[in-house]
Amino acid sequence: MARYVVSVRSPKSPEESFAYMADLTNFAQWDPGVVEVTQVDGDGAGPDSSFDVTVKGVAGNLTLRYVTTAYDEPSSLTAVAKSSMLKSVDIITVAPDQAGSVVTYDAELTLNGLLGLADIALRPVFNRIGDKAAEGLIAALDGERVGV
Repeated sequence: MARYVVSVRSPKSPEESFAYMADLTNFAQWDPGVVEVTQVDGDGAGPDSSFDVTVKGVAGNLTLRYVTTAYDEPSSLTAVAKSSMLKSVDIITVAPDQAGSVVTYDAELTLNGLLGLADIALRPVFNRIGDKAAEGLIAALDGERVGV
């Protein structure tokens, strides 16, 4: 399993930060590894929403269907994507802060079956991808990285 966690302090209100993060179509704006996002179910963010997220892969683009499995506006949501090769669980939490909000993005990627043997090799690659996404998230939220 590979995991990447980043927390960003933003001047945006918790409601504004949550609305931005919960609409997964925004992934393409801040994560350079995301090629495009298409909403499949629902109308915007919400407990019944799902999105096809196309990401850059080693062997070409890969589209993953992210389904919102938990939704507690304006504080947290969980989106899960499963394929024959992997499972991705993304947990987004938003907490009020004196200056606005703190957004924490926690992404966990697990390779399925025999591919799981390569999990340890996936970790440094996932960290590099996460660092690039974190830079974009910090810019999108007009924020700064914080240790929480």
